[in-house]
Amino acid sequence: MKIAAAQIDVTIGLINNNIKTHIKLINVAVKEKVDVIIFPEMSITGYCREEGAMLAFSKNDSRLNSLREIAALHNIIIIVGAPIVLEKKLYIGSFIIKPNGVEEVYTKQYLHLGEEVFYESSFLYNPQINIGEEKLAFAICADIDKEAHPKQAKKDKATLYLPSIFFSKEGIEKGHEELKMYAQKYALPILMSNFCGEHWNTKAGGKSAFWNEKGELIISLNDEEEGLVIVERINGILKGSKKNYDNFRYDFII
Repeated sequence: MKIAAAQIDVTIGLINNNIKTHIKLINVAVKEKVDVIIFPEMSITGYCREEGAMLAFSKNDSRLNSLREIAALHNIIIIVGAPIVLEKKLYIGSFIIKPNGVEEVYTKQYLHLGEEVFYESSFLYNPQINIGEEKLAFAICADIDKEAHPKQAKKDKATLYLPSIFFSKEGIEKGHEELKMYAQKYALPILMSNFCGEHWNTKAGGKSAFWNEKGELIISLNDEEEGLVIVERINGILKGSKKNYDNFRYDFII
């Protein structure tokens, strides 16, 4: 079982181009025989506030059809982020796109200051995924600022905690410290996905990473590169590796 966190650079509002960026990283993941790939917060639209309602996705949005086809063709679960309208309310969400056509949505439970002007929060949409030996729990950005969130994931018997975030260069070290502490305190392995590049007039911090259940940082990307952090359980132990996209310019297989 292989699970990957993707680090990408996207542009607010350029949804078609952003999906192409997703596909090039999914292409690498397929080559590496990854079973699940997760992308950063609002990865499809780019991180946004004022633009959220205009760019928002519906639950069965046709703009994700190319990713649905890829999931089915290559038997891979793809988790991407966007503003999403559910029951006439706007949330920051993650689409969990499965090969069998079943689709679930996770919504951000805790909002950053200022996000509440544009988005709702909810604890109602909180799926967890069982795949192989793993039980995956999800988080979006400010969720990790609340210790109650990873604590609940552990209580729910998650074996891997998957935050999709947008942390800046200034904030990423604090994010790393929090995630290290949670991993160690709750014996909860953590695989985090962040952006690189510039978003919302802010330089993203990158450094997507994996911590084991002891809180040890096993592998991390730098703050500039697009690529994957890959986790695989070998003889009961989660191991980490990374793939920098620049070193894996395969011909497209998708």
